Parts: sequence; structure tokens; C-alpha cells
Amino acid sequence: MKILITGITGLFGSYLAKEFAGLGEIHGFRRSSSSLRLLEGIEFPIIWHDGELSDIESLEVALGGIELVIHAAGKVSFDANDKGRLHRINVGGTTNLVNAMLNTGVKKLVHVSSVAAIGRSPDLTELDENFKWIESPLNTDYGISKYLAELEAWRGEQEGLDLIVVNPSILLGKVSDARSSSEIYHYVIEENSYYPKGDLNYIDVRDAAKQVRALVDKEVWGERFILNKESITYKEFFEKMAVAFGKKAPSKSVSPLMLKTAVFFNTIFRRIGLSKSPLNKKTAMISQQKVFFDNTKVNKLLASTYYSLDETLDWSK
Repeated sequence: MKILITGITGLFGSYLAKEFAGLGEIHGFRRSSSSLRLLEGIEFPIIWHDGELSDIESLEVALGGIELVIHAAGKVSFDANDKGRLHRINVGGTTNLVNAMLNTGVKKLVHVSSVAAIGRSPDLTELDENFKWIESPLNTDYGISKYLAELEAWRGEQEGLDLIVVNPSILLGKVSDARSSSEIYHYVIEENSYYPKGDLNYIDVRDAAKQVRALVDKEVWGERFILNKESITYKEFFEKMAVAFGKKAPSKSVSPLMLKTAVFFNTIFRRIGLSKSPLNKKTAMISQQKVFFDNTKVNKLLASTYYSLDETLDWSK
């Protein structure tokens, strides 16, 4: 099988490439300027295709002879100034990919979304795949862009694609990966003092990649799956991380007033918000919310097992 992975040079994309290498020939779609650092030392070849999600012609060239596409490319940001870029990359890029697949006759697509695309409600503490997106003050521009991108993927299914959508929570990789959610580790490594009062939903990136491979193996086309190990309070998460890294754990909860300060925005939330930009009001509210993204559906189908948080943290160092 010939498998094309967009976003292959990113955190999740690189682990997906390693997981799917045993299934077939890996093709990578990348920008010419992309760093290949996360793929150093791999023991399988990658056939490279340079292009942009904004360039449908380059997508169509890359799709020649491909049997399965894993769309893991996208932009993560919570900076209000990035609203337009989020829409162009996440929504426009997915639109172009779906259209290129329809144009070239490539049928099978795994769309990597996010739990942010599930949406949130101030009134609910558990959300699953059946939750219907609603307008909410907790929906960020990033979440909206991922939701709209999913709609494009489902539009492709209506027009003939075989589709699996996965919604991972925060992906925990290695500290040295220095990408996306792995930056959360630095908050404890730097021995900051405060923690938010809400819950963190997370999954080891290796577990998430294995689940995606298992879903493809089972050919569960037309379905959507939350990929999440559990929810845990930020306080407990940081305490476990501090033990693993030999650091002092944050010991003070954040007051509502502190959430409004630029100092706090540029420390905790810059890390867990996956952005170097100051956090906005919505993301501050989310950090205080108690919520669990229910993983029952994938667990029942796959009889999933997970690395413990202690095992993930020990591996991450």
C-alpha cells in the first residue's frame, strides 16, 4: 500500500509515519523548507513530495498512485491575529486536499482533527463523538477552524471518499521533540509556581498513533473517534511531572485575576496553548474548566491499553 502523510514532519505525523511504515510505502508531503529532525534515524525510506496545501496542483501530483492519505497537517494557534491563517491552512488546506483526492480518484482518507473540533459547553463536563457543535464562549478560533475543516472532510465522504476522523487530545511526546504539546513539560522544568484549576485531557503520542493504525486495519470508514487516555487535574499532572523530572511542583492555584495578567499568559498558557502568543479570554476560561473527552467508543472497538502517565513521563525525558 502507498500511504501519503501530510504533516509528516510534525509531532503526530512523524509518529504516524513510524507506525504505518509496517503497512506500506510511506510518502511524505512537505514544504521545501520543512525540518526533518523528528524523522532522523528512521529505519524505512520516505518518498518525498514537495508542495503546499494551498497549491492543489502539487497535491494532485503527490497523490499519483496513492491508496491511503493521512491528513495530519495543520496550524495550531490561539493568537487572535492568526484567525485568518488558521482558516486558510486548516480549512482551506483540507478543502484543497479533499478536492485533489476526488480529482485523482484516491478514495481513503484519515483526517486528523482535534478534540477542539468537538466543541465545548459551559454546562457539560463530559463530551463524546455525538456532541453536536454549538456556539459557545469556550470555542476558540483554532477550534472553529478544526470544526470547519472536519466539515470539509465529511463533505468529501458524501462525494465518495472513505473517511475516518480522529480527534486527539493533547499529545504527549518527548521533551526533545520540542513541538506542540510537548512544550508543556517546560512549565514544570522551569519550576513555575502556579497551576490552573481545570482538567487536562491527554494521550501518549505512541498510543494515539497505534490507535489510528488499528482503526485503519479494522476499516471503520465513516466513523469518528476521540483519542484520549484520560482527564486529570493540572495540579496532579504537574505534580507527577515534577517527580519524574526531579523538579519542584507548582503549588498555588491561579486566581481569576491572575488569568488576566500578561505574565501568566506568557508562562503557563503559552506552553499549554501550543502558541508563543498571549492567550485570549476564551483559552483562559478553558483552563479552568472541568471536562472529560469520553474515549468509550475507541476503547470498546479496540480494547485499548495505554501507557501510564508515569511511563510516558519517564520515556519523555
